[in-house]
Amino acid sequence: MRIVIPLFDRFTALDAVGPYEVLKFLPGVEIVFAATEPGPVRDVPRWLAITADATFTDIDSCDVLVVPGGPGARELLRDGELLDWLRRMHQGSIWTTSVCTGSLLLGVAGLLTGLSATSHWAAIDVLESFGATYTAERVIFQGKIVTAAGVSSGIDMALALAARITDQTTAEAIQLAIEYDPQPPFDAGSPAKASRAARALLARGIR
Repeated sequence: MRIVIPLFDRFTALDAVGPYEVLKFLPGVEIVFAATEPGPVRDVPRWLAITADATFTDIDSCDVLVVPGGPGARELLRDGELLDWLRRMHQGSIWTTSVCTGSLLLGVAGLLTGLSATSHWAAIDVLESFGATYTAERVIFQGKIVTAAGVSSGIDMALALAARITDQTTAEAIQLAIEYDPQPPFDAGSPAKASRAARALLARGIR
């Protein structure tokens, strides 16, 4: 089973690494990081790089597509070559997935029209402008398309997907292997729960 994770400048690292850390445990799997050119691709602050070993033109099909998000995703909404590539990958995929604002790329490619989908809470308006109906769930399955909400939800998505690809016991074993047992110190993971002060700080820019 070939899993392809496309990378682009200023992607969000956990969007890609979270699902990777889960899906790499699947039996018989091959995970390929692809980009416009082979070599290191840098995340949002450009401190972290993941190496793309293949170019988009090298990949003619995949079984699972995992599209990460990040500020760079919004900059690619008019990249015709990438969008055409996403459509081709979707045509032959068993599963087409996204994390965070990766769903915007699926949306602008026309893959979410008429479907329920999720994304980062700050991208709801953009997501719905592509014909999707935003649903405030962490992971949404719509046929073979799976969208996950913001950043950390990619781990949840990958575990749910692992159960569909194999079985629940295998997915539970993967969850145990990575000791994914969330116990967040604060109940501030959504706009509905975060304090006014936290929302204001984020609006100004944490750094």
